[in-house]
Amino acid sequence: MNAVTAVSLFAASLSMISYVPQAWGIIRSRNSDAISLRMYVITVTGFATWLLYGILKGQWAIITQNVVCLGLSAFILTMKLLPADKTKEVADTVAPKVGADG
Repeated sequence: MNAVTAVSLFAASLSMISYVPQAWGIIRSRNSDAISLRMYVITVTGFATWLLYGILKGQWAIITQNVVCLGLSAFILTMKLLPADKTKEVADTVAPKVGADG
């Protein structure tokens, strides 16, 4: 593997995992109030457009990265758009709270 490929794989991996803490934070807190709706609408649109670009170019590296990023950012956007009770319901399905206060 050459240096360019290694750097691109590292950058793509960081981009893909960068959304995990935000998604997990929403699941853990059962709250998406701190999330910027405009930012995630723009982000999801950007990843969808990059995915289309990757498909049109036949570039599997671009397609793969943007499928993952689009999925995670779309999940965050969906959680933001859901009513609070539905956000909690989805979070409980993904990671049920344990304990007396859950």
